Amino acid sequence: MKIAGRKLLVCNCEGTMDLDPHRLREALGKSDIIEGGDPVMHRHLCRTQIEAFERALETGEPLLVACTQEAPLFSEIAEETGPQEDGAEERVRFVNIRERAGWTDKGQDPHAKIAALLHEAVLDSEPAGLKSIASDGMCLVYGAGQQALDAARALNGKLSVTLLLSAPGDMMLPSVMDVPIYHGRVRNTSGSLGHFEVTVDGYAPILPSSRGEPQFLMGKDGARSQCSLILDLSGEAPLVTGWEKRDGYLRADPGDPAAVARAIFEISDMVGTFEKPLYVSYNADICAHSRSGRTGCSICLDVCPAGAITDDGDTVAYDHAICAGCGSCAASCPTGAVSYAFPRRAGLITRMQALLGHYLDAGGTNPVLLLHDGDHGGGIIAAMARHGRGLPDNVLPMSLHAVTATGHESILAGFLAGAQHVVWLADPRKADELPALQRELTLAQALGQGLGFDMVGRFSILEESDPDRVEAALYALAPRPALEAKRFAPVGGKRDVARAALSHLHAIAPAPSEVVALPEDAPYGRIAIASEGCTLCLSCVSACPANALADNPDRPQVRFTEAACVQCGLCADTCPEGVITLEPRYSFRADASQPAVLHEEEPATCLSCGKPFGTQSTINRITERLAGNHYMFQSSDQIKLIQMCDDCRVAAQWTMPNNPFGGGERPRPRTTSDYTNARDKGLSVDDFLKGE
Repeated sequence: MKIAGRKLLVCNCEGTMDLDPHRLREALGKSDIIEGGDPVMHRHLCRTQIEAFERALETGEPLLVACTQEAPLFSEIAEETGPQEDGAEERVRFVNIRERAGWTDKGQDPHAKIAALLHEAVLDSEPAGLKSIASDGMCLVYGAGQQALDAARALNGKLSVTLLLSAPGDMMLPSVMDVPIYHGRVRNTSGSLGHFEVTVDGYAPILPSSRGEPQFLMGKDGARSQCSLILDLSGEAPLVTGWEKRDGYLRADPGDPAAVARAIFEISDMVGTFEKPLYVSYNADICAHSRSGRTGCSICLDVCPAGAITDDGDTVAYDHAICAGCGSCAASCPTGAVSYAFPRRAGLITRMQALLGHYLDAGGTNPVLLLHDGDHGGGIIAAMARHGRGLPDNVLPMSLHAVTATGHESILAGFLAGAQHVVWLADPRKADELPALQRELTLAQALGQGLGFDMVGRFSILEESDPDRVEAALYALAPRPALEAKRFAPVGGKRDVARAALSHLHAIAPAPSEVVALPEDAPYGRIAIASEGCTLCLSCVSACPANALADNPDRPQVRFTEAACVQCGLCADTCPEGVITLEPRYSFRADASQPAVLHEEEPATCLSCGKPFGTQSTINRITERLAGNHYMFQSSDQIKLIQMCDDCRVAAQWTMPNNPFGGGERPRPRTTSDYTNARDKGLSVDDFLKGE
């Protein structure tokens, strides 16, 4: 049997999974990507039936093996048959159907879920870009006393180590000084694997003549140095933000010898060139962070737990070497300027739709989408399968690099695809990554409730490390009314995908309201302008980063497109009159995508040429304030200048008495005859000309 051109190899793991090949074939359904009849059900594919795998390799066809536990063995055998061609798709792909589906409580039917997992496994996704990071092994060990020295000497064989003592403590100096030793305290640290910059106060080298206790030269403040790795055994506050996520920085409690040993073991291999995924991409053109020194949106800066994002004027700057890929910035970015690439939005939603859609097509009911990471969540699922009841047969697990990378557009797409519940299995040790996800859940719930859906308990974050509690929580989820599941193509940016999902939900909503009120921090809404205070200065138009506000070159107008507004507040902050207010909401009306006039006035026309050159209210206000109150606007002719366009105003001033652009009367040029006549009369030239 083949799926998407891949030969399927299934094993029931020595009968520990109750699988029926005919029922599995029926669950897979009739599709263009399914070929052949019932799959062969192996019992011991990785051992006594390994020949079946070898024969499948000989055909040269790509394979899908429904086993991940023995993937190293299968991969080794595949390598022995010869390397694959350059640029070709991986020859063997693996999918876990055992812990995620087959090992489940008795009386449950896993076939529909297994069919969905197999369909998801053959989907191809666009890979993220990679960043090369080089580490030359220059390592700073920072700590106190003998323990720090022992750690530095243990690493010195593999790394180029420098020891910085926060305190000498009980250190016994070695007879051979094989590690450079300094004293000082780290003031600040920046950077990541391959390029850390450290500033040290009280920096002083050890005196070679130290006999008993170590002696140091006079300390120097503000000393700076670079290194590729840092082992922090100081037991003090971490040297960097989000230290658990900072590659190249390892920290251990000096009172825990096992933790220190693990840190030494881990850091000893961090030498060479490494490839790190570029977890996010950034489009500064649609960033709403700031304009002209005024801050509009700072969500990404606020939610980043690793300190990888910094203010860069009107935009922000990403340090991809620091970014740990939690995706909180991309999930909560209102404009979509930041987008997640591991996986990309389209790939994520397509996987959701494949899991839920094929599960429902195979006859599955009450689907629950369980989003988890590979380490924490994958380990809990494995523990439940081996030592508990396993996942319920209606819980569809979906592994992600970070569960926090899901924004409201992905959440709504999953709900639209048929998920009665969406559960995020989160690591309690990463609680600092959850606020952005919680905000996105709140927004998705508000949008669903505004359309009449019962959203209570639909979306939940399960912040838990105990497999028994996770198992109990999943089995306690009650069925909800079935939704008319729909799939759509997740094309475009974040807001495009969100609007597509909402449009489909609006079409099937129990109470399809035209306008849905949203929480204050929602990225959708409109603005209002108090007409009596607006001078149509258009500063709001120039400040808007989303082009939601525009002027009219032919008339004094402010036009607004609600669908484009991200509620950043830059317009209100920039308005000199303070007459702009924001209203978070979502409008399903057709005119939300069309420019609407928020405020307009009759244009003032030039008294001389009739050309429009401003607003009548502004001209009237200026006339009222200046006429008779300013020395330049005393006469009626002077006052009329206010009511003229620029060109006519200048022309009129040339013809007025006391023309400000004109000089005094030019004196008559002096000639030779003037000097001769003045001499003949015995006068100076000036006196002669005066008497003329």
